[in-house]
Amino acid sequence: MKNFKPLALAYLILLLMKISTAGAAVVSPKIAYKVTFPEAQAHYVDVEMTVSGLKQASLDVKMPVWTPGSYLVREFAKNIESLTATANGKDVAASKTSKNTWHINTAGISTVVIKYKVYSFEVSVRTSFVDVTHGFLSTTGVFLYPKGMLAQPSTIKIIPYKDWTTVSTSLEKIGGDQFALTAPNFDILYDSPIEVGTQDVFGFDAAGVKYEVAMYGGGNYDKERLKKDMAKVIEAETAVFGENPNKHYTFIVHNRQRGGGGLEHLSSTVLGASREQYGSESGYINFLGLVAHEHFHLWNVKRLRPIVLGPFDYETENYTTNLWIAEGFTAYYQNLIRRHADLYSVESYLGDAVGDINTVENQPGTKVQPLAEASFDAWIKAYRPNENSFNTGISYYDKGAVIGMLLDLEIMNYSGGKQSLDDAMKYMYNTYYKGKKRGYTDAEFKLAFEKFAGKNLDDFYAKYINGLAPIDYNKYLGYAGYKISDQLADSNTPTLGVSASNQPTGKKIVSMVLRDGAGWKDGISVGDEIVSVDGTPVTDMTTLMNGRKVGDKITVTVSRDGKAYNLPVTLLRNNRVQYKAEELPNPTAQQLAVRKKWLKL
Repeated sequence: MKNFKPLALAYLILLLMKISTAGAAVVSPKIAYKVTFPEAQAHYVDVEMTVSGLKQASLDVKMPVWTPGSYLVREFAKNIESLTATANGKDVAASKTSKNTWHINTAGISTVVIKYKVYSFEVSVRTSFVDVTHGFLSTTGVFLYPKGMLAQPSTIKIIPYKDWTTVSTSLEKIGGDQFALTAPNFDILYDSPIEVGTQDVFGFDAAGVKYEVAMYGGGNYDKERLKKDMAKVIEAETAVFGENPNKHYTFIVHNRQRGGGGLEHLSSTVLGASREQYGSESGYINFLGLVAHEHFHLWNVKRLRPIVLGPFDYETENYTTNLWIAEGFTAYYQNLIRRHADLYSVESYLGDAVGDINTVENQPGTKVQPLAEASFDAWIKAYRPNENSFNTGISYYDKGAVIGMLLDLEIMNYSGGKQSLDDAMKYMYNTYYKGKKRGYTDAEFKLAFEKFAGKNLDDFYAKYINGLAPIDYNKYLGYAGYKISDQLADSNTPTLGVSASNQPTGKKIVSMVLRDGAGWKDGISVGDEIVSVDGTPVTDMTTLMNGRKVGDKITVTVSRDGKAYNLPVTLLRNNRVQYKAEELPNPTAQQLAVRKKWLKL
């Protein structure tokens, strides 16, 4: 080693000191939450947020406006009250600067404590609910995040209410303490709901993963049967993608008098169920369908996802035209998986598949709104339906499930029953989630479909995804040796073309007017009270058409805004369809191969 001159040596020491100082300056703030329930009876959760290690003049804290998986701006900040900030035991100025942002002066402050209350009294799988029986924390609506710090880890300390004994969540525990949790970043925190209370918890292993089921609200469920059948669902879904990426997974199930719905998360899900539904075979199978749907999302959308759905922007809408894949294909698989797991019969599966077709074809909006547009407009339409939504839109769940079936049959037909939509899904999962470590574009998924279908799908997309062309169902079902026929094709039943709800007073109030139906054409409106037909008081809407035929002219008297109107109406044919699946005679060897692959015979 050569000797340095004194000046050069001094310069080197100074440079090393600067590098050391610069490295020391990059110290990330620490974020910790304490959650308590001093007013659980009034449906409040109290949050104390401590941010330490600050070296900035101000801090903005924000509340997400939506929760991933539920595409609606829900304005969670509306539930926050009494927000204060303190440092060293003294109040610090905290002012609200936007609908979901609080600005805190942290000049000369290294640690700030922010306290606030969250009103939590909305029953759904997407929103928080607290009472004396339990606390369900939908984390996007509970925990503020510091602006610019979404990548920061955080800890959560839960102080349970009175006799609450158990925490169920996919978040990691600190030192084995279930009431002390940690999240590596806010995307994980916001994707990990927390159930606190006295829920009934049981577990099982499936696909090499430990599963926990947390049942709130009681119910007539059979734990041992659920363990066995939920494991079948999980194994069948894992077989689609070839791996189960979790170490552990949590099902949080809210059993109520009437319940439904689910919301997917990265390593957990929240399900809504009716507590007595497990006692009937149809109710039990329907619950397994919900399990299959939400659990399938751990791959499809949580990992294999449209490119805009992560990293998330929690302050505004995240638009995509691909919810027909993310949600629609998941709806298709929820039935297919139950069939592949041998949880219900071929006849039941075909009935459900054709039921999706009936749902799509009986909705006038299918002729108005393309499937890709239904996805893009989810933020303003899907979760905000009105009395005319049935006429103007289509569900990307229902039509997406139908499109998934068509593409599955196309791939199976091309490969002679050797490949299926499973192969396309697995290819996309491996290529984009695992390989490129990002989401996919619409064009990239289309290329994958074409790769496995062995054909260009421009026409398919133009007609069925981006257009409004009638679907040739029998072309695709024919690949498996089936066809559908309309059981109502020869009917000539008249209809008024409206739905009316019975009010407690006995009044018949119009709740929906069917596009291009008799009521639509002749001026009946939503909100009208149907008083009489041809002078006879209406007491039963179900018998209104008795003795009448298509083309009859009737006078419908309605009460509208306190005034009576006599509306001449010409009855039209009820155009409702009721398809049923049937086997084609003398199926070919290829059709039987496709059928065997599709239905796992």
